[in-house]
Amino acid sequence: MVLPQSLLAWTGHLMFNALLMSWIIFSHATWHKGHTLAQTVFTCIYLMRMERTSSHAVLNSFCRTLRATCNAIISVVSTARTHEEEDLFTMSFGLPLRDEQDDKCLSILNSVEETISRQLRACKAQALSKKKTLEDLESLQDKPDLEEDYCRSLLCRLRFRKHFYHVVMCMRKPHGRGLELARKHVASCLNELSLTLKSQEFLKSQSNIMLQADENCTTASGCQPVGFDVSLNSRLLSPAPPRAVKVLSWSNAIRYFEKLLHDLDVICALSLDPVLENVLHFTVQFQKSVPDLVPRAFLQTLLVQDGKLYGQNLFSDVISRALPLPDIIGDKEFQMNEFVVQLGQLVVNLLKILCTNTAWQRRKLGKSLQDWSTVSIQLELALQREFGETRNVLHHEQNMCMRVSKQLLIWTQEHAYWVASRFLTLGFELDLYSPGEYCMVYWYMYVVFTKLIEKMQLRVLASNETSRRKGKKKRDHSKDSSRDMTFSSCLLLQCYVLLSEGLSMMLAVLRNESRSFQLPSIFNTEQERFMQHFDLLQKARVPEHISYYSFKESSSRAGITDLVKYNFFKEIQKITPSLRGSFASEPEKLVELRRIEQVAEHNRIALNIINQVGPGDPSLRVSFEFTHHPHFAVAIVKRS
Repeated sequence: MVLPQSLLAWTGHLMFNALLMSWIIFSHATWHKGHTLAQTVFTCIYLMRMERTSSHAVLNSFCRTLRATCNAIISVVSTARTHEEEDLFTMSFGLPLRDEQDDKCLSILNSVEETISRQLRACKAQALSKKKTLEDLESLQDKPDLEEDYCRSLLCRLRFRKHFYHVVMCMRKPHGRGLELARKHVASCLNELSLTLKSQEFLKSQSNIMLQADENCTTASGCQPVGFDVSLNSRLLSPAPPRAVKVLSWSNAIRYFEKLLHDLDVICALSLDPVLENVLHFTVQFQKSVPDLVPRAFLQTLLVQDGKLYGQNLFSDVISRALPLPDIIGDKEFQMNEFVVQLGQLVVNLLKILCTNTAWQRRKLGKSLQDWSTVSIQLELALQREFGETRNVLHHEQNMCMRVSKQLLIWTQEHAYWVASRFLTLGFELDLYSPGEYCMVYWYMYVVFTKLIEKMQLRVLASNETSRRKGKKKRDHSKDSSRDMTFSSCLLLQCYVLLSEGLSMMLAVLRNESRSFQLPSIFNTEQERFMQHFDLLQKARVPEHISYYSFKESSSRAGITDLVKYNFFKEIQKITPSLRGSFASEPEKLVELRRIEQVAEHNRIALNIINQVGPGDPSLRVSFEFTHHPHFAVAIVKRS
């Protein structure tokens, strides 16, 4: 491919460079959204023959930094293997992705930045001296009077590219060593992005064409960029027919990068806490912002490095910290235990799964339940085999071994139920349940949350027993704090239990007495729909002895008298005040608590109305909406 001389002649013009950099930024954003590199970033003809632009320092340095950034991002995404979700993301289709001179891209870019900064300072000095001519100033473009604004427009784009490259490279450093510096570069990126936005008015004023609508513009000025062809590499895509990809508009691309940078900033702010429960909580909270592929890949590579948490903590030590036993962190025998090794791998897989997109996450969580269940069963059988007949006559070492095995079993079962609860709630986020299926879903959630609380309480009891065994030894205040937080988590889970049970019973009453929320289908029965939603949980026996017939028996007995008598929603309002103090330093949990209170209050009022009117009244119309919480519905009661 030969670059036309007319294009090469253009490259020295500041207006051209500003337009070019705008297009490249937005084609870069389009690539991140799942399109191929060949049809987005590499639609720039200058990237195809980089050596031809070596005499044009601004363009050459910018393109080399861009290419180095793309190569680093591909490396991160490939390492995390999150590209399986959008498998075209990492394909290069034989395009020139790397060059030896790319390692020097920053030094060249810094030199160019300094040249333009010097030019900008000279422009400002000329303005301050109130000279009307710019004869002493060597202009970098055709209109000396516009030199200052063009320099500003170009500088913010160059600096954004430089700082974004630094963000990527700092976040790739092992053990999270570059996170603090990466945050500073994220702040610089956001600042340069705001300056890029401000330059839009100036660039628009200098374009001599009829401007497109903002939603269609791919450059700040509204002009078509020179040196780009969206169909340039369309025939390289052998698996797909040749077609052009629509690049994100100026406004959408700016919004994408703002969100991307905020997501990366959240990751950089992670405290690298080795407590697994905190890591799981952070990952779930992070997914609520619906991050794209790139930040999820960075999060996964931070969490799991060389088979260790943050590349520093063995997962056997992470597990041992969670067990309420005397300090066994670093114990070689514990680390080499067959079950601990298996559980460590399950935790690694769990963290990787939680970094995938929501649909993949739910499917993989359901499949991983079988592994958690298998290890749990094996642990239980081993415990019975080793200590079943000698529990009353154990030596100290045998007693310690039995306690470790017991706590390991409780911990495994607890996390199996945690995975199951995550699997069920993700179904609401993916809109997989119809209103006629809410009753069975909330019933299953009630059962799973109840079992999860049981296991958490067993762990707390074991922790208290360990503390009593220590007698008058110095108290570990960090462990006391951990127990307090576990107790608060149990109370929060109790709110979920009450919400699930209350909604399940309310729906069952409406089904029984008004025949609403029943969806008879010629294609499948209610039992078949039950198996379609919960088959993976049933195969893993999570929980045990639960089947469609258990649900049918429970829901068929539901009546309005019992529902009003127990008033689950009112019970929640008794629990939440005590949790506000516990979560005072955790704003996210306070928000969750407020949502729960709103759902409980609205459903309590709705239940009173249903009770007064009578659930069998033909004029009663009840619907459910997720106005206050993504997983727990609010009943809307009307009369026709």
